[in-house]
Amino acid sequence: QVRLVESGGGLVQAGGSLRLSCAASGSILVFNVMGWYRQALGKQRDLVATITSGDITNYADSVKGRFTVSRDSAENTVYLQMDSLKPEDTAVYYCYSRNYKGFASWGQGTQVTVSS
Repeated sequence: QVRLVESGGGLVQAGGSLRLSCAASGSILVFNVMGWYRQALGKQRDLVATITSGDITNYADSVKGRFTVSRDSAENTVYLQMDSLKPEDTAVYYCYSRNYKGFASWGQGTQVTVSS
């Protein structure tokens, strides 16, 4: 079973930056999609950004131009660089993966809090 472990969350002031990491327990080459979702308190879990095995990226409109998703196959890690953070970016951020058979896995989540 795949294990995804997020790190890098924390408290930052508006306008600041954070970099989230998601380390997979095995090779990320088995995944055709990896990425990040977030869930604010009392709201549904929403897509933030994804990256395919062919390095095609997709972003939520709310983070375009501010967030960058990337992956390092050698390190079995996916990253989310978050710049120009806003208070509305406050949420628990979850790492996500889907393999070529369609099986999805989630990390345990990491809290990101942006103060105004």
